[in-house]
Amino acid sequence: MTASVPRDIQAFLDDYPNQRDDKPASANLEFYSNHRRCRPDNMLIDEIHQRWFGDYNKLERKHGFIQWLFPIRELGVNYESQPLQKHEREAMKTNEEVVQRVIQSYRLMLDFYGMQLESTETGLLARVEPESKNAERYANLNRSFHNYLRISRILKSLSEMGLERLNAGFLLFVLNEQSEHNELYNHTLADSMDRWWANCIRNEEERVWIASTIRKVRQGASFTRAMYEQALERRKATGSIVEKEDDDGTTD
Repeated sequence: MTASVPRDIQAFLDDYPNQRDDKPASANLEFYSNHRRCRPDNMLIDEIHQRWFGDYNKLERKHGFIQWLFPIRELGVNYESQPLQKHEREAMKTNEEVVQRVIQSYRLMLDFYGMQLESTETGLLARVEPESKNAERYANLNRSFHNYLRISRILKSLSEMGLERLNAGFLLFVLNEQSEHNELYNHTLADSMDRWWANCIRNEEERVWIASTIRKVRQGASFTRAMYEQALERRKATGSIVEKEDDDGTTD
């Protein structure tokens, strides 16, 4: 483990090698199958999606729901939730209804952060409309530091659910907002992004490329909306987000 990679991130990247699968534990699978109510909020997953979308005060102030919406293989602060088990992960990511519910959970939190999902295939994001709503949500994200821990959890959970393709869409969107518009940037957010969020990708090639791109922006390079869209389209077309060098040394 390198000094720059936090311990919890390294465990995630290694797929938690010291953890054993608890076969009887299936609370996350049951919740995402809409058969179990989360605790302490006593809500089914479909009820959260229907009633809490756009309820920003509730999403900001409540703390127990995030462990249910985005289960990971780590114990969170809600002891009425259950860490994700391997057998649950395999069942959940191969169940299309569950996967669609996970994507809806992601949409719910993106809206809370002032963003919207443009493509489930590439992970492309845009700002929410109208502009006044976007500005309000960005301001909240800039000052509400506990959401940075939530984002780490969201990205880890998307990876576990077979939706890691969405992570690059989130990271590079934030990077573009920072680079081109001077938005979503403060010291704590940048540290969370550079050390935690950018490492929540198990695909090593993609993780290294994104980290390099972030580092270049931190050193003064620009990262435009066009570059963001091109990166995601490149992965869609070639299977890799990485720019390949031609024989003459130029890039695609």
